[in-house]
Amino acid sequence: MSANKPIATITASTKIGTGLRPYSATLLALGGIILMILGLYFVFLRPPLLPEDPRFMGTTLEEVQASAPGLQIWLRRVFWVMGGYMFTTGLLTCYVAVTSFRARVRGVPVVVALSGLTSIGLMAMVNFIIASDFKWLLLSFVLPWALALALYWIEGSDS
Repeated sequence: MSANKPIATITASTKIGTGLRPYSATLLALGGIILMILGLYFVFLRPPLLPEDPRFMGTTLEEVQASAPGLQIWLRRVFWVMGGYMFTTGLLTCYVAVTSFRARVRGVPVVVALSGLTSIGLMAMVNFIIASDFKWLLLSFVLPWALALALYWIEGSDS
């Protein structure tokens, strides 16, 4: 076996079989699209501090601005970076959904599960910890990942 030979070749003509298999990949791609949209929101629309942020810190926006005048400018730039990473994670998730996940490459469900847990899953969990106003919305964004993995498992049992 050549050192340069790929483990699995995935092409547009990869046979995906019958049953629910396309639905799991579609749901995972939806999870990726949600991350991309969240990333764009963080880059272009998210204010440096939401009304819930000072409330969580037990202070007011005015007190935060007075004690740390450069904080909002710094946070804006942090959110640009974070949004870029979110967008990229979503883009890569979409790619995995239509290639490796759809082709059922060995190990891909573990990678997808870990990626979902450490991206949107962690974000949802932290938003519950801080009692965010958006915690339930963010938790709903975990559903496409969980459903995609469940359907992936069901599709595998159809074989």
